[in-house]
Amino acid sequence: MTQTALPGLVTPPRLPQGTLRIVPLGGLGEIGRNMAVFEIDGKLLIVDCGVLFPEETQPGVDLILPDFSYIENRLDDIVAVVLTHGHEDHIGAVPYLLRLRADIPLVGSQLTLALIEAKLQEHRIRPYTMTVEEGQVEKFGPFECEFVAVNHSIPDALAVFIRTAGGTVLHTGDFKMDQLPLDGRITDLRHFAKLGEEGVDLFMSDSTNADVPGFTTAEKEIGPTLERLFGQATKRIIVASFSSHVHRVQQVLDAAAKHNRKVAFVGRSMVRNMAIAAKLGYLDVPDGLVVDIKNIDNMPDNRVVLMSTGSQGEPMAALSRMANGDHRVVVGDGDTVILASSLIPGNENAVFRIINGLLKLGADVIHKGNAKVHVSGHAAAGELLYCYNILEPLNAMPVHGETRHLIANGKIAIESGVPTASVILADNGTVIDLKDHRADVVGQVEVGFVYVDGSSVGEVTEADLKDRQTLGDEGFISIITVINRTTGKVVSGPEIHARGVAEDDSVFDEIIPKINAALEEAVLNRTDHTTHQLQQVVRRVVGTWVNRKLRRKPMIIPVVLEA
Repeated sequence: MTQTALPGLVTPPRLPQGTLRIVPLGGLGEIGRNMAVFEIDGKLLIVDCGVLFPEETQPGVDLILPDFSYIENRLDDIVAVVLTHGHEDHIGAVPYLLRLRADIPLVGSQLTLALIEAKLQEHRIRPYTMTVEEGQVEKFGPFECEFVAVNHSIPDALAVFIRTAGGTVLHTGDFKMDQLPLDGRITDLRHFAKLGEEGVDLFMSDSTNADVPGFTTAEKEIGPTLERLFGQATKRIIVASFSSHVHRVQQVLDAAAKHNRKVAFVGRSMVRNMAIAAKLGYLDVPDGLVVDIKNIDNMPDNRVVLMSTGSQGEPMAALSRMANGDHRVVVGDGDTVILASSLIPGNENAVFRIINGLLKLGADVIHKGNAKVHVSGHAAAGELLYCYNILEPLNAMPVHGETRHLIANGKIAIESGVPTASVILADNGTVIDLKDHRADVVGQVEVGFVYVDGSSVGEVTEADLKDRQTLGDEGFISIITVINRTTGKVVSGPEIHARGVAEDDSVFDEIIPKINAALEEAVLNRTDHTTHQLQQVVRRVVGTWVNRKLRRKPMIIPVVLEA
């Protein structure tokens, strides 16, 4: 039987000497927030520390962080944070972790560290970093880490092989097996085979595309589509993608150069990341091709390409603001907008709203559904099966994906020969112990969502989000009443004000006598009443009436004053 997360919170046993403990704090059952904690002999190693982007049911939230409460009392025990690559869902939460301890060593490839250092500069944090390359072996306390080249949608991605006294773990990070990558850097299966010969006790592999059969399409196949679209466009071209998708931006630059167009980067993160990639040699930018966005107004429309952020419908990103008419770039009739990215689950409605908004402005919108303008950066089922057969791991623990992805990855592991009982389908907070080549689920720790809302971190609760949803969906009603402390007679009011409930506040005239009668009865029946109790009386009367009469459940804010 496949091992699964334990129901409810089950306190894990004391960790024996020489046993490796693994606790994922994010990235399981979700796309994003990737973070795993490894512990042995009193020391902790962290792999990745990313963010999750909010859904429509989380209004006002900017980012969602992993829950650091499991490690916040043991920050001095952390020997390093290994970052597999530079995407936000793997590095975005690092600034918030370093706020707790600024000198935690960050380990990663050249591009990955350059991206996180630029982000940390905005947070006024100067990190301690160690640059590593594929094939390099480094020791961090009781952990020996060997780094392996893997191919992904961002250059310089690395898998990490962790050797400990309790056993060995291969953590892939995000990866695919593009055999003809733009930068010539393939997933190093020879290195995988070497590690397989040594022995992989636990294989933690990317699950994002585990339910997609076959093999992921090569990135280079997008190039001809972009060139065709650029050749057909008669006015401006706006391409939206992730701000760290260097390979995609490279193909946009190549197509623009071929069709004699200049490129302007739009969006702060896009400008920052592409400047870093170009400086380090990961992005080939021909002289004179990239121009400042301030100069595009003086250029013919058929000579302009805008490379923008906002492909996921983020409300404050450049493309969303263009669709809403709230950006210096005004999208007009005949412009071509290309959404060169996938849809992250939960963002579909936001993206479709942008598409509809752009279409209303007269733009031609090209996306994954009607042209080959995106390929995934994650290994499909066929590629994962290859890895299992090459590595022959003794245990498997799918990571990075929703529940359906994790289950699909687990089935592939079983098909490849991993014993069913050795496949672990974990949740965030599941505690797994590895010893003597055996991995077992031994407990479950509490792991919640930590919301970043403006400058506040972790102060917004689920109850706050529920209130925000109620306000947005159902509106609110405030009732202010002043009563005589002795008789319960209303001295002033009730004054009823509503927003988002009814067209005219006069509709509430009907309920005023009922409020007065309920308050008078409550005062006469209880001589020791409190204003809070009287407010609850008003809330019940108004709530029942509004639900029955208007079929709504708004937020009700009663205020009762005694005179």
